[in-house]
Amino acid sequence: MDQMLPTLLSVALYLAAGAGFAWRLASGAERAPWRPAFLAAGWIGVLAHGAALSQQLGDGAALDFGLFNAASLVAAMMTLIVLLGALRRPVENLMIFILPVAALLQLVNLAVGDGGAPMTTFPAGMEVHVISSVLAFSVLSIALVQSLVLAWQDHRLRHRHPGGLVRALPPLREMEELLFQMLWLGFILLSIALGSGTLYLDDIFAQHLVHKTAFSIAAWLLFATLLAGRWRYGWRGRTAIRWTVSGFAALLIAYFGTKLVLELILGRG
Repeated sequence: MDQMLPTLLSVALYLAAGAGFAWRLASGAERAPWRPAFLAAGWIGVLAHGAALSQQLGDGAALDFGLFNAASLVAAMMTLIVLLGALRRPVENLMIFILPVAALLQLVNLAVGDGGAPMTTFPAGMEVHVISSVLAFSVLSIALVQSLVLAWQDHRLRHRHPGGLVRALPPLREMEELLFQMLWLGFILLSIALGSGTLYLDDIFAQHLVHKTAFSIAAWLLFATLLAGRWRYGWRGRTAIRWTVSGFAALLIAYFGTKLVLELILGRG
C-alpha cells in the first residue's frame, strides 16, 4: 500500500518524539539541547502523516471520510496545532499524550482502514464547514488533554506532592490560562462550523444528522456556559475541568458517535 511507508515512518517519529519529551520533563532537562531534535522529529512525523492521509482520504470532490480516516485526520491536526504552539508556548507535556495517540490511530487506520466506507461528496462552498469542524474538534481535543493534565497537576499539588513531572510543568495559573485560550479558540471554530453547517441542512432526518446536530448544539451550550462562567464568576480549577470534559463528551458523540453507529453497527454511511 502506498500509505504504509509514510505511516510507519510517522508512527516511529511520533513515538520517538513523545518519548523524548517525556524524558525531558521527567529529568527536568528544560534547557537540554535535545528539544529542537524532538520537535524536528514531530514535524517530519506530521508531514509523513499528511502524506499517508492524502492517499487514504482520496482526492477530488469525493473523499473517504470514514470513522478511522476521520480519527486519523483529527490526530494529524492535533499534532500540527501542538507543534505550532510549541514555537511560542511550553506545551511539551501535551505532546507526551497526543503523539502516542496519533501513532496508535494511524496504526489502527492502516490495519482496519475504511475501505468499505462510502465516499463523501461535499457541495460547493462547504469547505468552510468541513475545515472549521475538523479544526474545532482538534483544538477542543487538545483542550481536553490540557484539562486532564491540569486536573492531575492540581491533585498532586493539593496532596503536597509537587515533585517529579509536576515540578517540570508550567505554574498552575499559566496552565489554566492556556486551557481557556484553547477553549475560546475551539468555541469560535465550533460556532463557525455550526453556523456554516446550517446552510447545507436540507433534511435533518434523511441526512442522519439529528443526533449529530443535537449533540453539537449541546456541546456548544456547555462550552458557552463555561466561558461565560469564567468571565462572569471566575470559574477555574475543578469546575472548569468538569465543564470541559462534559462539553468534549457531547462533541465526541456528535462527531464520532453517529459514524460509529452507522458504519460499524448498521453498516451504512
